[in-house]
Formats: sequence, C-alpha cells, structure tokens
Amino acid sequence: MFSIFKKDKTSLTTVFPENFVDIHSHLLPGIDDGAKNMEESVALIKRMVTTPRSYGIKNFVTTPHIMEAIWDNNPTIIQSKLNELTAHLKSIGITDVHIRAAAEYMLDGNFNVLLKNKNLLTVKDRFLLIEISYFNAPLNLYEILFNIQIEGYIPILAHPERYGFYHQNFNEYQKLKDAGCLFQLNLLSLSNYYGKYVNNIALQLLKENMYDFVATDTHHERHLDFLEKITDKKTLKLVSPILEKNALLL
Repeated sequence: MFSIFKKDKTSLTTVFPENFVDIHSHLLPGIDDGAKNMEESVALIKRMVTTPRSYGIKNFVTTPHIMEAIWDNNPTIIQSKLNELTAHLKSIGITDVHIRAAAEYMLDGNFNVLLKNKNLLTVKDRFLLIEISYFNAPLNLYEILFNIQIEGYIPILAHPERYGFYHQNFNEYQKLKDAGCLFQLNLLSLSNYYGKYVNNIALQLLKENMYDFVATDTHHERHLDFLEKITDKKTLKLVSPILEKNALLL
C-alpha cells in the first residue's frame, strides 16, 4: 500500500496517493458557484496537476450543483461543459489529467422528480453525491435516503461536518450511517477555513472512523490556499486511510 509518511511530506497537499480521485469539486466553467470561466477552471486544474506547487491529483469527478431554482443544471448541460473543458485542456497541452462529471444533488423539492426519472449523474456506478441545506435537514430525510436506495443508488452525503444543526447531537451522525448513508469529508474542514466547530466535528468523525471518502470541494484558489495549511501530523495520520479508500471510485 502507498505510504504517505516520508520525511519530505509535511502538508496535506503532498500526501495524495497516486491513484487518488477527487470526487467532489466545482471545476466546470460558469455552471455554478465554482470556476467562473475557462481561465479559472484551467488555473485550478493546473495548480493541482502540473505546476511546481502541484498536489499530484490527476483524477477528478467534478460535481456541479443541481439545486432547484438556483442551479438548474442537468446531465446535458453538465456533459456539454465537460466536453468544452476537456477539449480546451487538450488544446493547451494538458493531457495528463482525467476528468469526468457527476453532480452534487441538493435534497430539495425537485429531487424526488429527478430520482423517479432515474437520470442522475453518479460519482461512479451507483454512488450518488447528495447534500442538504445548512439551515436544517429535510423533514423526510430518512424517507428520501430510503427511496434513493430503493432506486438502486448508494447515497454519499457531502461534508456532513458542515451541518451545524448536528453539532450538538452527534448521535444523529450514527443514525445517518445506520440508514445507509456514506460520508464524504471536505478536506478543507481539517483547516480553520469553516471555523473551529466544523474542524472539531470533522476530527471527531475521523476518530470515530465514520468517513468513507474525502474530497477537496474546490471552488476557487482560496480553497487551495487553505489546503496547503493542513500540516498537523496527527491529522494527516487520521486522514491517510480515507485518502486511500477514494481509489474505489476511480
């Protein structure tokens, strides 16, 4: 197994395994709150792939938001943007990166319609990336999770550590796991980017071995700046097994 613990590896951005796949990012240009244009898309990808500050990440599943009345994306729109991006990367000589597209689905009023139509973009095979509002969970959350699985999908909940309404009731996380929901850690949560409370919950979930996958959730350069600040050796040791597990979704 690939080991991250070498003397010259002192920050998160230097410890990604060669077969790591970033399963949650917002790299497609002008499609959501991520990269605003092709120039920004290329800059983010270059920084993670080819520059002297490269993180060595060459495999991406980029996941634009699908959110009712805010980001009305669909598979056709997303695939078209992906085709534009990959063609442009090839035209400028960036050929050592592999990008495919899925989506980050908000569990809102329109999600059940999308689920019934079964026209969903998955991270891989049956693995479906979902999110919920930062203000509160849907009242029928467990019914939705059940329906997702009945339709043959496996739900991966993006950044569970960021849902503040669970912070005072940690047992709710176990209920979600028991309901068949997998967890994806935002690596940024291991810094102070989202604040100390999110950081504390992320570390607690790590210690309890409750995360299944990790991702950068990159939207812009500032996110990448903060990834470079994650240098705590104990934290790197905790997250290293999850970095390895991402290869399952390559």
